[in-house]
Amino acid sequence: MADCPLPNGWPLYPGHLPPAPPPIALVANPGSGDGAADSVADTLRAAGAAVAVFPPDRAEEAAASGADRVAIAGGDGSIAAAASAAGLAGIPVAVIPVGTANDFAAATGLPDDPREACRLAVEGERLRRIDLGWLGERPFVNVASAGLAPKAARRAEGLKRRLGSFAYLVGAVTAAAHARPVRCALTCDGRQLFAGEAWQATAACSGAFGAGASVGGAPDEGRLRIVAVPAGSRLSLLRRARGLRNGTIAGQPGVAAATCRSAELDLPPGAELNVDGELVESGPVTVRIEPAAFELVVA
Repeated sequence: MADCPLPNGWPLYPGHLPPAPPPIALVANPGSGDGAADSVADTLRAAGAAVAVFPPDRAEEAAASGADRVAIAGGDGSIAAAASAAGLAGIPVAVIPVGTANDFAAATGLPDDPREACRLAVEGERLRRIDLGWLGERPFVNVASAGLAPKAARRAEGLKRRLGSFAYLVGAVTAAAHARPVRCALTCDGRQLFAGEAWQATAACSGAFGAGASVGGAPDEGRLRIVAVPAGSRLSLLRRARGLRNGTIAGQPGVAAATCRSAELDLPPGAELNVDGELVESGPVTVRIEPAAFELVVA
């Protein structure tokens, strides 16, 4: 049988049919976690896949490369842009969690062991449709949050190498002791939900953040969850922290919470937000949900 190329330059090995399972485009972020993304391509190949590797800023190219699925190796902040590109291309996504917190993997029941996640990326056949949140033109899979969350993330940043996911708890405690509330207003589907000072204002897709915290919700319910924790005494943050850790914060007295398709976050110009673990600046911004934006390999 004569050798011939697959679309977009995927090669056939001499004398063989195309590799089974199909080719994988790997979007790998070597800066995530402890750098384990560097070894993911080798693990995927050892599992039988043909792999082409792309950096995070070439996610669209990865999705258009002729692969039958896109694998994403990185932390939570690496997922949304590549998932959006894969969704537009009509191919599924496999997530290999090699970040520090890996909240998206936990929220969707994916393996936390990178080798097991690589096996799933190669062999998995069951797909689940997952939503994307959009903060303006920036996609996210977990949350976009102002107030204590970005302060905690900033304080945790320098501790991740030494403390791992425990750095987020240290960052949260430090932020709670020193940070000030943020003045904001939140409108859900045209109805005002909250206006005033808040310890935290969150627009959520999966709802997971901070290495095990959650504002509730599910990554495939087709609606945003908007939660504002009003400012109060620092002592009250102990009760709020318990609610975040067990996912019941939306039901606590005084907390403003709703689900909607679109929300307006009125924040001071230059306000900092934690978006899937990445720190970004914003002012007033529209947040919306894109239901069933991509397919995730889950089993």
